[in-house]
Amino acid sequence: MGMDTRMSDAAPIRLVIFDFDGTLSDSGDWFLSVVDELAKRFRFRTVQPEEVDMLRHKSSREVIEFLGIPKWKLPLIARYLRRLVGRNTHEIELFPGTPDLLEQLAATGVKIALVTSNAEANARKILGPVHAARIDCFACGSSLFGKAPKFRRVLKKMGMKAHEVLSIGDETRDIDAAREVGMRAGLVLWGYAAEELLVAMRPDVMFRTPQDIVDYLAAHR
Repeated sequence: MGMDTRMSDAAPIRLVIFDFDGTLSDSGDWFLSVVDELAKRFRFRTVQPEEVDMLRHKSSREVIEFLGIPKWKLPLIARYLRRLVGRNTHEIELFPGTPDLLEQLAATGVKIALVTSNAEANARKILGPVHAARIDCFACGSSLFGKAPKFRRVLKKMGMKAHEVLSIGDETRDIDAAREVGMRAGLVLWGYAAEELLVAMRPDVMFRTPQDIVDYLAAHR
């Protein structure tokens, strides 16, 4: 079951906003396979195999600081990475439970949105047409720390109030952005970041499996 970290009498959840990479899409290993290429091209430090687990215990901002990436380079790296993903979508798969998760949520009538720094075309290719059709709103191409404005845009477009929405991601920046907008913040434990780091963020709810998300939403309708 999803693990509530706070009890709440909040309103029913009418919209779920998913992150993509590390939440629905299993892109972590692919990213590690290209990080040396990125490091060489954008001149930041490479990640050694023995450093990977240590980095999983750091926040998004701490990882960027550790790699020595100046803020001005982030949009350039993100743009290049989107193009790189676009050429390699065949190497990136959805997490095993993602198709069933999207199918079950769509069947309940809960609206689904996708907010990601990845490109919409990339997300659609990796999802495939059947699963992409279950998503009511795409807000893609956000900057690494620019999710909050995208969240607000989705709320306006979907006619939702923040308290009716659950954001689900896998990184510390996902929960920061959700809180900035006033939405409930959920985190999955199968993504990149270490569980201890995510627990310390005290999200509203954490999920160990995609089915936990379905069960949680069924209890908050």
